[in-house]
Amino acid sequence: MRRCSRCKQDLRRTAFASNKSMPDGLQAYCRECSAEYCRQRQEVKGKRVRERVSVPPGHKRCPQCEEVKPHSAWERSRSSSDGWASYCRGCRAERNRVSYSKRKYGLTSAELGALVAEQQGVCCICLAAPAVHVDHCHEKGRVRGVLCFSRNAALGQFKDRADAIRRAAAYLEGNVWKPTLVAPGVYQRPS
Repeated sequence: MRRCSRCKQDLRRTAFASNKSMPDGLQAYCRECSAEYCRQRQEVKGKRVRERVSVPPGHKRCPQCEEVKPHSAWERSRSSSDGWASYCRGCRAERNRVSYSKRKYGLTSAELGALVAEQQGVCCICLAAPAVHVDHCHEKGRVRGVLCFSRNAALGQFKDRADAIRRAAAYLEGNVWKPTLVAPGVYQRPS
């Protein structure tokens, strides 16, 4: 048992957060008083303080969707004080998707949505599958459009080489060219 120096209650040691600078290794205020103290300090500074929501045991509140969900809807996190991630799985996935497109392609979610809407939501190449993968030039990093998974992967397999794609199209159309070996590693194309 330990006494909180703010509320003057005798509480279990688990009711106090750790503080290595204190002789017994625990904070002077209990967790509840410490949270209330921080909340008051933020209000004094003029910052917005979100209202406290009661959460049943085995649940956590997501700050993005503002829903109280069971722990099964959360990822584990070693860095968090309660052992659970800050955001629920759905919100965390959305945040990761948004930050990835911004970091990798420089596109905000609104710009990406506008790009997909400009294509009427379908892949530019096959005109059938939904457009969900950003296609970009690997040399300059410029975004070309949004493709379906298969067409985006195909362009990646061709290493963005237009000449190889043209030969593949000719092959599919039945115009197979038979290379003539002129020198070691050098082929002559038919005219």
